[in-house]
Parts: sequence; C-alpha cells; structure tokens
Amino acid sequence: MSDVENEQNGGNGGNGQRPVGILTKKDFTSDQEVRWCPGCGDYAILATVQAFMPELGITPDNTVFVSGIGCSGRFTYYMDTYGMHGIHGRAPALATGIATARPDLDVWVVTGDGDGLSIGGNHLIHALRRNVNMKILLFNNQIYGLTKGQYSPTSEEGKVTKSTPFGSVDHPFNPIALALGAEATFVARTVDNDRQHLMQVLRQAAAHRGAAFVEIYQNCNVFNDGAFDLIREKPQGVHNQIRLEHGKPILFDEDNRCVAVGDNGRLILAGVDDVSPDDIVVHDVHGRPSLAFAKRPSRRAHRPTPGGIRLASGDDCRGPRNRTRPLGLE
Repeated sequence: MSDVENEQNGGNGGNGQRPVGILTKKDFTSDQEVRWCPGCGDYAILATVQAFMPELGITPDNTVFVSGIGCSGRFTYYMDTYGMHGIHGRAPALATGIATARPDLDVWVVTGDGDGLSIGGNHLIHALRRNVNMKILLFNNQIYGLTKGQYSPTSEEGKVTKSTPFGSVDHPFNPIALALGAEATFVARTVDNDRQHLMQVLRQAAAHRGAAFVEIYQNCNVFNDGAFDLIREKPQGVHNQIRLEHGKPILFDEDNRCVAVGDNGRLILAGVDDVSPDDIVVHDVHGRPSLAFAKRPSRRAHRPTPGGIRLASGDDCRGPRNRTRPLGLE
C-alpha cells in the first residue's frame, strides 16, 4: 500500500486523497496465495469484491475486512486492506467495535452459514438490530466446508452428511427471514457466479448507511456441489430466479410467471395470464417489512427463489427507527 500511503500523505498535491480513477482492483489484491478448493464459489466472490471496491473511492488503508472461522475466514488475507481474522462467530462483534470507535472507516464483515448462524448467530442478530454502519456478507453453501462436510444451520431437512448419517432432522435457518426479524435496515440476496448481479447488490449495500446484510449463495463443489443449481445454472436459473427490482412488477420465468396476492391475502406464485394485473406485486424496497418477510424464500430448494434487494429502509445508524412493525406473521 505504499503508493496509496504516498498519495494520502500529499502525493496528490493537496487534500491527501487519491483520485477515484487511480484506484484499481490491484490496489485491493494482496500478495497472498489464494487457497480454496479449485472450483469453490469463493473465488468468484473474491474477484468481484476486489473489482468492485475501487468504485467506492475509499483507499485500502481506510477499509477493514473482518472475518470469523470457516472457508470464508480466509477472505481477509486476500484483501490488501486492514483486516482482522477473529475467533469463531465473533466477526460482527469485532466489527461493531471497529465501526463505533472509527466511524470514518469502511467496515465489511465476511462470514458463512456456520460461522454466522450457529456459534455467531447471537452476534449477528445484535449487530443487525443495533444498525451499526457495517456491511455483512454471509456466504451460504448449506454445509460446513472447512471441517469437511458436516450439516450446517442452513442445510435442508434430511441432509445426509458425516454428522447426520441418517439425515438431518433440524429445520434450517432462513437467513433472510432472520435478518428481517432482527429489523435489519438493508436485506438482500445474490449468487456467487452472477458477477453483474452480485456487483449491483454490493453497490447498493455500500451506499446504505447502517447495517447491510447480504446473503450470497455460494457453491461448495467438494462437500455440497450443486446445492443451488436450480438458480445458479442458466438453463434452470432463467425459470427459477425471481429478480426483485424496485418499482417493478415481480415477474420471472421469462415473464410468464409472477408473484401475486392470492384470494386469502397471501402471496402466491402464479401464471401471469391467470391473475389480474392489479394483483401482481410491485416490489418496493422501502415498503413494509411484513411484505418483505412474506417474500422470503421457501426452505424447499426446488422452489423458485427471490434474489435482489429485499428491504432498504430509510433508517440509518444516526437516528432512531420509525417503522411499522409487522403483526400476525406466521
């Protein structure tokens, strides 16, 4: 980071800040050998984040990445920024201290479904409810990868692993529902191999002042390969990805199907020709949290799955919340 530090010390001839255009992916790429399993979805996420960071115009020495334990924990070593590789599940707590002590820093948390939702679940929900100004990226591969293939809090019921040889009997956590339940002010989902969509979500998360929660479906090709093929692979994804775009009707399957309000007031998946245009839901990222909760994905992996910005409230970390609280949710 010597070039960056030189610019900050006045090398730019004035305000000590580097012009945005000078920052490149190289400025955020460390000299450490990337050591994940060949074909791991983490490679795609890392490359996208490194390419995206220069857009923010924030120098690496004003950026902090904090991670916990798991395959995602290696992320901090590969970013040429300040970083902290913490103990299991405590990344949100560590990041809370950094963000509150140094509000001038750009703080990012990288965690996984095991690290963030099992031993770290308590720290995650409190970081979200406190609305600390940090961005939390949760890599969800529905398995414990670093410890070689045990079931995780997001593994589906019946999942056969080394720790559940007769199939898991646990109901999986729904990360999106969990974040909404903790009253997070920014909730989104994306997928590892869709660079354009991932970068779009990161861009909006970075612009949000407060706690931004982004779940990233990440393929573990060694211990849980193909878990998200329904939406990751183009032949199937075109029919099963439900792209949520603010102000637009929620259509999918090449605009042949939609999310609509059913007769009982519940949201349903239906053919566009089978419902009134007035019943098709128009996505509103600033709308009622109860509607965002209703659009949470099913636990069942064979169902079409929403992706995009679920909720982005106007609340920020500088003032009190003033939101309608959902009632009567199942």
